Amino acid sequence: MEKINNLVLKGDLEEANYKEQALSDYCNNPFIEALPPIFTEDDVLERFMVTPRISEQDKQSEANIRYHVLKRIKNFIQPLPIHFEVERKLSTLIRRGYLARNPLDKSFLERIRVLHELREDEEGAHRYIDERLNYIRSTADSVAIIGISGIGKTTAIERLLSMYPQVIKHQLYKGQLFNRTQIVWLKIDCPYDGSLATLCKSFFKAIDDLLGTHYLEKFGYFNRMTSTMLLYMTSLASLYGIGVLVIDEIQHLINSKNEQEEMLNFFVTLSNTVGIPTVLIGTSKAQLLFKGNFRQARRAASDGSIIWDRMAENSEEWEFFLETLWNMQCLKEHSELTDELKKAFYEECQGITAVAVNLFILAQERVLFDEKNSDEKITPQVLRQTAKVDMKIIQPMLNAIRKNNLKAMYKYEDIMINLDDLMINHKKGTEYEGKIKDAMKERLNTLDYKRRDTIENLSVELAALGIFTALDANVLRNLVTKAVEKNPVDTEYNQLKLHVIQQAMELNQKKLSKVVLKEKQVVNLPLLALREKALAKKKHPYVYLKQNNFIPEPMSELF
Repeated sequence: MEKINNLVLKGDLEEANYKEQALSDYCNNPFIEALPPIFTEDDVLERFMVTPRISEQDKQSEANIRYHVLKRIKNFIQPLPIHFEVERKLSTLIRRGYLARNPLDKSFLERIRVLHELREDEEGAHRYIDERLNYIRSTADSVAIIGISGIGKTTAIERLLSMYPQVIKHQLYKGQLFNRTQIVWLKIDCPYDGSLATLCKSFFKAIDDLLGTHYLEKFGYFNRMTSTMLLYMTSLASLYGIGVLVIDEIQHLINSKNEQEEMLNFFVTLSNTVGIPTVLIGTSKAQLLFKGNFRQARRAASDGSIIWDRMAENSEEWEFFLETLWNMQCLKEHSELTDELKKAFYEECQGITAVAVNLFILAQERVLFDEKNSDEKITPQVLRQTAKVDMKIIQPMLNAIRKNNLKAMYKYEDIMINLDDLMINHKKGTEYEGKIKDAMKERLNTLDYKRRDTIENLSVELAALGIFTALDANVLRNLVTKAVEKNPVDTEYNQLKLHVIQQAMELNQKKLSKVVLKEKQVVNLPLLALREKALAKKKHPYVYLKQNNFIPEPMSELF
């Protein structure tokens, strides 16, 4: 039986809160009106950026403690111009995809009825889906995001998706009963074997995990025809008003020579016929999928493709990324970012986000436990030694990139941006680079950002303590948020931390009090009874306690 991917990105569930729309196109459509307002660049900046906090106290801790602190940097996310481009496309995809799927529109209800009829007739049903639904207009587009491994495609799309609630429960719309469950987004991985049947089962399981349904059990059993599962998949997508379907790792389709065309045709059917917008994400190897069929390439990415290349050495975005990352040192002596260090750093990571972050962490770890480097300084030599020893496994790939060796690159297709050696002038959004940089620098000094940063980092620290067994992460975050908002923004971090820990301990104790009370009752009732008997007979309670085995022999506990 095919392996089903169990790692499904999950978001929030919200009750529908309908909002006024800035565009008349989006009015009188509950699926659109229940979404958050269209995000501004400032909104994306605030919600997207993650800058882990490393305090002065952290820097003075022992090396073994700082080793753990350094792992926070793995969560670092720096907004770049390409992130704003992806957000704009995602925002448009979701909203425009709902235009022809307004649940109040008769044509949308007709679509679901037709799908239901086809579903009842399983024999050859999928052959007729295009013909039966062809008369229904679609406003859905699709986007392909192609980039080298480690550049941040998946992290970015997951961060952007989390800005939207994943499930919205509708009950009343403008005074009328409207009992619907809306799935705003769904993200699944393309199966490693490229199997279309496994993809369908992953889809059913993703919905089951979200809603507690049993579609995988009902529609995904082993002898079900793939074409029929596809039909159920499209039917559920319409029933739950899925705003966008994100399919990651599409390069895995190359592993299935026989089903490539069938799956690509299915993506086209989802977007152009059934009306579900799709985002296809893959490494550079995925470009091979679209080479043989121009129609598939054009229709599977009707809203365009985003080619996600590594950052260039002298680009403004690389400079800003490195400067921000460099401030997250956890060494006793801060190493200044010199031109020599910049050059060595880029040489060893080649502008690839994940490689850069890991190199920065590993270099500091090396310094922490190097007795010869007592002043704890990051030097070009440290960077080169770290890359050579600690990142040895990826050196062949990085060497291929450094030398622009196309023959060597073909051995590592995932790292290639352009397998045909064609010049793709990806628009970097230079008009945004300076604007983003200025906005971020300004925001770093705003009260709002400082509060958000404190909330984010303090919540992580409290959860990491692991002592509040009766409180979940949301409760802890709420405690932190209230404390941060009530206190002045310049309140000393450790003072705030102590205050929140005390509150959390009190609340945790209250939550546990019922359990503790029951345990006390079980133990204390016989103890109290024995004490009463002893006092009634004018004997010391110790005698009765020992006779009833509540007091062991003095040495018995040692053996």
